[in-house]
Amino acid sequence: MSNSRRKFISHTGLTLAGMALAPELFTNQNPVDNNFFDTQLTNDDFWEWVRQSYTIHANIINLNNGGVSPQPKVVQEVFEHYNRYSNEAPSYFMWRILDKSREPLRKDLAAFAGCHPEEISICRNSSEALETIIFGLSLQKGDEVLVTNYDYPNMRNAWLQRQMREGIKLNWIDIPIGLDDNDKIVKLYTDAITSKTKIVHLTHVINWTGHILPARQICEEAHKKGVEVILDAAHSLAHIEMNLHEIDCDYAGFSLHKWLCAPFGTGMLYVKQNKIENLWPLFAPEKPKENNIRKFEALGTRSFPAEMAIGRALSFHNSIGTKRKEERLRYLKNYWVEKVKSHPKIKFYSPLSNHASCAIATVGIEGKKAHEIENFLLEKYGVHCVSIEWQKVNGVRITPHVYTSTDDLDKLVKGLTELAG
Repeated sequence: MSNSRRKFISHTGLTLAGMALAPELFTNQNPVDNNFFDTQLTNDDFWEWVRQSYTIHANIINLNNGGVSPQPKVVQEVFEHYNRYSNEAPSYFMWRILDKSREPLRKDLAAFAGCHPEEISICRNSSEALETIIFGLSLQKGDEVLVTNYDYPNMRNAWLQRQMREGIKLNWIDIPIGLDDNDKIVKLYTDAITSKTKIVHLTHVINWTGHILPARQICEEAHKKGVEVILDAAHSLAHIEMNLHEIDCDYAGFSLHKWLCAPFGTGMLYVKQNKIENLWPLFAPEKPKENNIRKFEALGTRSFPAEMAIGRALSFHNSIGTKRKEERLRYLKNYWVEKVKSHPKIKFYSPLSNHASCAIATVGIEGKKAHEIENFLLEKYGVHCVSIEWQKVNGVRITPHVYTSTDDLDKLVKGLTELAG
């Protein structure tokens, strides 16, 4: 056994042992020293340790992590621990003990997202966060909102409901498939803003194709015209490096059970401090006009075990490091894309440049419906992905995660090329 491998096993073994014995010590874990892994270990050594940190099915290759991601074993263990703990006396342990633990978690999440703790509210998913914003804004009949044909359906439906009930006007942007020019994308938004535009609804990473939009530039241009920006960041936090104060959006919503690998049904709402007072909560608190981010947490009984395990998911993410994780995810996407993109019958609906994409890519095959590709890959190769038939997209979305191996992706490549003929 090589010295580097011995050091790796020793280092990670002690880390995991500490996590098992004292979970409360790892709620704000710093990233592992990059130099240790990068200079003394091969990538295969490190990523195999990451892979073994998950419970992976023996017969299904999960390449739909964009829908919802699995939790590492340590996150599952913390969730199960607090679930058993809560069940010993639910109203006492949940409301009198665990309810207070939201405050240190709020600080950790704010530091991770690049904002102030008083701008972060913990909720159950990005739809809840974003609909809190959408239905909480004071808009009048005739006010205009900028949306696109590739925004997430729950958000489109929320805006359509406000249009139906209150007479606001939705202006739709058509983003061309595969457009990989940030200046042109920004211009699509700025050209659509009118004197009546109040809100730009901006999807940071488009879920259908993985297209990363230039959020900071769009926010900057919108603010020049006095327009507020809502950022749908369901697919960006813990996927790519981002900082809310640098992006300078006014509101944002996140799903923590996607790229952060937190328990299912965990999310986060961001509201810029000077916007909190005038945003109505979706669930009414005692003081709805208060300038306090906690007014958005009047949810009633929630899953305290799930909330408690968010901290462990964050510490596990930090043990990898956001930059290393982003680079690995982009590497995995490029690995399989490079092997099939020259095939004459295989078509990509995603931009493939490094600045416009990371883990997600959507691929189609000439003459095949999306659901045909999905079914073939699952039945023949055990590859689970999701079919996308939306607007001009007719393909399958492939979304690896940090536990995905290149062997997994080789099976994907074999399946795509076989079906394409």
